[in-house]
Amino acid sequence: MSTQVILPRIMQVGEGASNEIPTVLASLGCKRPLIITDNMMVELGYAGRIQACLSRHQIACEVFADTVPEPTVGSIQAGVNRVRDGDYDSIIALGGGSPIDSAKAIAILGKHGGAMRDYKFPRMVIEAGLPIIAVPTTAGTGSEVTRFTIITDETTDEKMLCVGIGFMPVAALVDFSLTLSLPPRITADTGIDALTHAIEAYVSKKANLYSDSQALSAIRLLAPNLRRAYHDGGDKEAREAMMLGSTLAGVAFSNASVALVHGMSRPIGAAFHVPHGLSNAMLLPSVTRYSIPAAPQRYADCARAMGVADALDSVELANDKLLKELHALNDELQVPTPAQFGIERQAFFELMPAMAAQALASGSPGNNPRVPGTDEIIEIYRQLW
Repeated sequence: MSTQVILPRIMQVGEGASNEIPTVLASLGCKRPLIITDNMMVELGYAGRIQACLSRHQIACEVFADTVPEPTVGSIQAGVNRVRDGDYDSIIALGGGSPIDSAKAIAILGKHGGAMRDYKFPRMVIEAGLPIIAVPTTAGTGSEVTRFTIITDETTDEKMLCVGIGFMPVAALVDFSLTLSLPPRITADTGIDALTHAIEAYVSKKANLYSDSQALSAIRLLAPNLRRAYHDGGDKEAREAMMLGSTLAGVAFSNASVALVHGMSRPIGAAFHVPHGLSNAMLLPSVTRYSIPAAPQRYADCARAMGVADALDSVELANDKLLKELHALNDELQVPTPAQFGIERQAFFELMPAMAAQALASGSPGNNPRVPGTDEIIEIYRQLW
């Protein structure tokens, strides 16, 4: 059985990669890009730096900075309106997963029209939108190399998963120097998000030899360096490893899919506005404990790749060490429980059946080595509290 591998046409990796935007635009035959980003990237000067770089190459570039942390149908429509009002031939997606996810949706809707719900999974989006040059500034989502975007319908609080080659950026410029200013909280949340991507890709029922190689490489880069980057944001060696690890994890899950953690994470984020990486971090130990019996060898491989178990450890011992490490990581990185985050208990418990239904509807739990039913998902949510 063969595996279809989908990647950006162009990838530039390493310090200063973001300076290659003019060259990439020229190779694509594009002359009028729109930067899609958020206000933080404007305030930090990253958007202005790209504008200045392009200006030196006689390329004028405007900025749309009204993306939001958890992209919604409304926030996407504002970007679509901007694209339709301008004469843009390409998009530079600058920021974390939210601006890049926003850019993917805007690129499709801006060119082909319709509503975001029209492109929701299980539809596979094969239409090409405006070409996207993705420039990630967090080491977490891997969105620069995936064929996914997630947009919340604010009228129903549903996080809609949208899938297809049409959402894949044409180019990904992976420049770890853009992550040096990340605060510890974002470093932690995005880092555990990347680790979750790698682990879920490896244990996914859709895993294959190619995705396995990327997932294990990602785990080996992420696990030893996440604490280092969290405690010392200026640690270039750790930041570089985290950035590459995040991208490789993105390649892995884009070609093997995510599983139960992500399926359960999206409804928490949509209903209670918990950042995506943080809700993944909350869930990862509990979901791993639930799933290990169905794939003990695979999870033991993850423990060994993380460096918390060695080749002489039994599968059972390796998995015990994996669970202890995931809990220890959350403790050290100060990952809160839903209660500690400030979610109201009654609201959380009342919404658990609806969240479980949304998790199952996303399709991601079906990729898990142990596939849960509604009652099992509700029980995991209950334990999470």
